[in-house]
Amino acid sequence: MSTRREFITMLGGAAAAWPIAARAQQPGPMRRISVLSGLVESDPETPLRVVAFRQALGKLGWSEGRNLVIDFRWGAGDPSLLRVYAKELIGATPDVVVAESTPAAAALRQETSAVSIVFLQVGNPIGSGFVASLAHPGGNLTGFTNFEPTMGGKWLELLKEIAPPVTRAIAIFNPDTHSGQYWQTMEAAAPSLTVEFKRAPVRDVTAIESAVADLAREPNGGVVVMPDAFTLTHLELIVALTARHRLPSIYPFRVFTVNGGLLSYGIDHVDVYRRAASYVDRILRGEKPANLPVQAPTKFELIINLKTARALGLDVPLFLQQRADEVIE
Repeated sequence: MSTRREFITMLGGAAAAWPIAARAQQPGPMRRISVLSGLVESDPETPLRVVAFRQALGKLGWSEGRNLVIDFRWGAGDPSLLRVYAKELIGATPDVVVAESTPAAAALRQETSAVSIVFLQVGNPIGSGFVASLAHPGGNLTGFTNFEPTMGGKWLELLKEIAPPVTRAIAIFNPDTHSGQYWQTMEAAAPSLTVEFKRAPVRDVTAIESAVADLAREPNGGVVVMPDAFTLTHLELIVALTARHRLPSIYPFRVFTVNGGLLSYGIDHVDVYRRAASYVDRILRGEKPANLPVQAPTKFELIINLKTARALGLDVPLFLQQRADEVIE
């Protein structure tokens, strides 16, 4: 069974409304876009994101080999590797850089205050020092956030709804790459849900394995996997561990659930790349990041994997299935 709910907000501005045909008539000189992702190139959704980005640019009049060059680099959740790639990409003098993840944006920001940067999947752009405000970024960065801080409490609530016996929960995150904006709402929500909540900082595979194993030593445990380039990089390991230890878990992105996770609630990664193309286009045509407001998510997805639920002995409530955008049988 599968249903879809999409909430799409059109970007404002006269430039966004220019006829596509008019744009295509003015190929202009060759322009260069660099893309620095905090994820691994082998991520299951990478081809979808890249295709969506290229197609969206094509509809706006930009075509590789005709008036555009695009360079891609993947940092695999490694801050040191991201810094190396950031230096390399900025050295190629791009017209615009797209940064996916907070660590990627931070690495690029350290390299340049002149090149325009469009960020994606950044949780707290003001707190990270990327922009002065959401409405008026004020510098060379703007882009798209991933979640509001209140989402932390929502993840705990959904975990409790699908697995009512859960009374202890950990949040897996890498303190070197995670924005940390969700803790207040998670810690506030936990008592009302009768859940003992703890943070579980991890920096490598061994730490992930230890955190999950420690939780599984006592009954009624559950896992919240935080939105983070690091956790996305290790999605297969995390999903396998939670299955092995029979721990109900909630994830921030669909790709986890498609690969065997119990449920996810988060933004559509592919849709964000399509939206990013509009800002890249506007910057290539002369607009400044300082004047382009940071955009909030417009599209959220609740995905439930019934096969995984059955393996965990969970009977997913009908009301939760009806709320889902997609139910994987």
